[in-house]
Amino acid sequence: MPGAIYEAFDVVVVPLPFTDRTAAKRRPAMVVSTATFNRTHNQLILAMITSASGNDWPSDVRLQDWSCAGLTVPCRLRLKLFALDQALVLRRLGQLAGADQAAVRRALSASLAVA
Repeated sequence: MPGAIYEAFDVVVVPLPFTDRTAAKRRPAMVVSTATFNRTHNQLILAMITSASGNDWPSDVRLQDWSCAGLTVPCRLRLKLFALDQALVLRRLGQLAGADQAAVRRALSASLAVA
């Protein structure tokens, strides 16, 4: 979305390539980077959101208030991080609720080498 300013914990829809990279599918993702980073780099750092069951990662965060974030089915945030040009964002769905934000912060803190 041209001109949009994305904030940390915003849930957006982006085109993600299939493993063979011949096609892309629209998928939700959560903004991990700050609004300042997003604005100055014109890029977003995103974490994958998945509704797939049966293949949980130990660091997955089950979203308790997934409908508040604009999601239509129960989902998990997966710490599969990637950067994407802001221009590729198809739309903003919503933002994680406070309790889900806190759970994601704990998972990020436990998994990334940042102070």
